[in-house]
Amino acid sequence: MDYSKQQLPKEVLLQLYKSMLLPRLIEEKMLILLRQGKISKWFSGIGQEAISIGVTHALENDEYILPMHRNLGVFTSRRIPLHRLFSQWQGKANGFTKGRDRSFHFGTQDYKIIGMISHLGPQMGIASGIALANKLRKSEKVCAVFTGDGGTSEGDFHEALNVASIWKLPVLFCVENNGYGLSTPTSEQYNCEHIADRGIGYGMESHKIDGNNIIDVYTKIQKLADSVRKDPRPILIEFKTFRMRGHEEASGTKYVPKELLDSWELKDPINNFREFLFSENILSEHLDDQYKQEISHQIQEDLNRTFDEPVITSTVENELKDLYKSKIPISSSPSSEKENIRLIDAISEGLKQSMEKHEDLVVMGQDVAEYGGVFKITEGFLDLFGKERVRNTPICESAIVSLAYGLSIQKMKAVVEMQFADFVSTGFNPIVNLLAKSHYRWGQEADIVIRMPCGAGVGAGPFHSQTNEAWFTKTPGLKVIYPAFPKDAKGLLIAAINDPNPVLFFEHKGLYRSIYEDVPSNYYTLPLGKASILKEGNDITVITFGAAVHWTLEVLNSLNIEVSVDLIDLRSLQPLDTEAIFNSVKKTGKVIIFQEDSLFGGISSDISSLIMENCFEYLDAPVKRVASLETPIPFAANLEQQYLPKERFKEELIKLVEY
Repeated sequence: MDYSKQQLPKEVLLQLYKSMLLPRLIEEKMLILLRQGKISKWFSGIGQEAISIGVTHALENDEYILPMHRNLGVFTSRRIPLHRLFSQWQGKANGFTKGRDRSFHFGTQDYKIIGMISHLGPQMGIASGIALANKLRKSEKVCAVFTGDGGTSEGDFHEALNVASIWKLPVLFCVENNGYGLSTPTSEQYNCEHIADRGIGYGMESHKIDGNNIIDVYTKIQKLADSVRKDPRPILIEFKTFRMRGHEEASGTKYVPKELLDSWELKDPINNFREFLFSENILSEHLDDQYKQEISHQIQEDLNRTFDEPVITSTVENELKDLYKSKIPISSSPSSEKENIRLIDAISEGLKQSMEKHEDLVVMGQDVAEYGGVFKITEGFLDLFGKERVRNTPICESAIVSLAYGLSIQKMKAVVEMQFADFVSTGFNPIVNLLAKSHYRWGQEADIVIRMPCGAGVGAGPFHSQTNEAWFTKTPGLKVIYPAFPKDAKGLLIAAINDPNPVLFFEHKGLYRSIYEDVPSNYYTLPLGKASILKEGNDITVITFGAAVHWTLEVLNSLNIEVSVDLIDLRSLQPLDTEAIFNSVKKTGKVIIFQEDSLFGGISSDISSLIMENCFEYLDAPVKRVASLETPIPFAANLEQQYLPKERFKEELIKLVEY
């Protein structure tokens, strides 16, 4: 291994050596503890230390790094106290996730480290979001993100690199090509000679670096980082290295040819660098022993501290409290000055006023800039707020959701428009596994609103008509809002943007231009989690939301029988206003729940169960649910009307009244 290309000061060379030695000795200790049953799992980075150490030392301490399983050197180089790392690995309170997640699945703003989730790919998009914030603020900062050769096969990798290239984001995409994705060799993962070759396809600068040569890694990354700070752009970097142990210790290495392991063992980054330092009279045997003794003592001392730490405990209240970030809401009352506008106008106005209120709010989505979005919600926004804050995206829902999270990491707000709610399926993973779990896992808010144009009745067919709110009401950590009226839509959207938690904001396309209302002209909020009582009565409770609210009003106006109805427009599906529901049911004794979505697995099922569990003794009839057919949504008008539940609701309402 050639270390003679760069002339570095002696103190830098020794610091790099000692920094590599620390994670190696920690790992060797962890392997012993694993065999003793004192830790549950370990993902080894032995043989790859030069990459983590070189990259981290080349960056400034206030620049974000997004590591993976095998990047222990990132954490130790940022000088995280070892006892805190050990507590994290043992699920104790002094760790970073309160025992809620394991190993390296954590982040810490104090050390500018953003941890991974097991799904790997979103990490790339997060880094692009962090880099976008750096670029918008002109901070001249670079961000580095790690993945392995296996992770480059994920769609998120391609989406994130494509967006970063188009937007010229200052991010270093660091790929540790260590030969295997678990047991699958690189020859079965991609069909090009080098991963770095893919940079050509993205119009992106790329480099190959010997990942076992600490001087090469450190000096080349230092040079690239300096360049990117001055000239913001993404760079794809492939580090050639090898994984000397199993994917995790339990998986072993039997699938690796022995001669391959033997050849890479000769390239060990620490042993080779040590011999170089010996040959240059920079490191002596005595100093080397001293380093090892100091580090071993530090490891054992911090381990003892961790072992003495009690097993973590919590309460149900604490677990539920940490699901969302608590914040005193910005509350503004509606003004007396009003204008009669459509639902679509109210949403646009609420978003526009939020953009004026929050200078750090960025709107992203397909065709949202010059075109104004397919429904024209953001028409004219480009002239008002500029291209930096109103951003057209490629078709890459997953990367854009992850990128929005990166903006939140940097204390910025994001509103993401799904062109149609149906398309959110291609961004499902980062919503339910990244955004939803973020605050519960490590206290990081996901200050993101995802706008969801949804709903049938407009002849759009199976792929543009779903009301798929139940996909998300099931997922703890998300908030789900679904207004039916213009006034509610504006006030709730503004409140959602002010809320530091991830919010899915459903907007029924069929209501966009058909529903008018007098809407306050000012910037105002309505509380999330509070239902609206549209009618008060004593005979029956109708619980509904979205377009079904208006279908209910039409049906009630068409009835030939006298019926006194409590009509509840939920508006918020998560959190749910159970108090309003229970109070109404206890008063009327009869309830019908009406939703546009198909029946099985929908939110009406959970509301029905809640009523049965909490109001059973007040009921005078079975809880009734009405919903659309258990089929995809058809295109032809007559088939779509048959699919939708409006007429069936009228029949079931009359039956329940007469029960």
